[in-house]
Amino acid sequence: MARFRGSITKVSRRLGIALSPKAEKYLERRPYAPGEHGQSRKGKVSEYALQLREKQKMKYLYGILEKQFRNYYKKAVAQRGVTGDNLVKLLERRFDNVVYRCGFSPSRAGARQLVSHGHLLINGKKVNIPSYLVAPGDQIEFRQKSRNLDAVADSLNKASESRIPAWIQVDKANKKAVFLAVPERVDVQEPFNEQLVVELYSK
Repeated sequence: MARFRGSITKVSRRLGIALSPKAEKYLERRPYAPGEHGQSRKGKVSEYALQLREKQKMKYLYGILEKQFRNYYKKAVAQRGVTGDNLVKLLERRFDNVVYRCGFSPSRAGARQLVSHGHLLINGKKVNIPSYLVAPGDQIEFRQKSRNLDAVADSLNKASESRIPAWIQVDKANKKAVFLAVPERVDVQEPFNEQLVVELYSK
């Protein structure tokens, strides 16, 4: 299973957004790009550079690599509707992202680990594929042996009700959730502009 293995804090500083809870602290202390010339880099940014930066934001936020991201774009193009909206909806349906949205983990990387280690079930069946696309009505719960994980309980205790989106219903006491509906683009509040990504790929 391919995944990014570099420093997520350096990437966060380069892109100017926190890609993980840990990166938030680094950005507060060093709100500039990494490297010797990180504080002095200035100048006009090209249209291509802006488009590329938005693509990088989306890729790293959802924790996927270039080939898989391009495949999501192709699927988005093939679907009816606005390509950018379709792309965001596909990414939001990823199993690891849904687990993160449920509050079962404080980060998508942690959610991905929960999924890949086989701790979770969808409709009673074990699914350990982070990229699995969750459908409306799917029920998510932990395996019997995994229901008392301290990390999950701690994450749920810290997750505010406002963080859990309206399209997911979470039963914190029993560590269960239901994916109610695919979110509309306007309901997904993330720091990227997917339209620039569409422009980049459509050239």
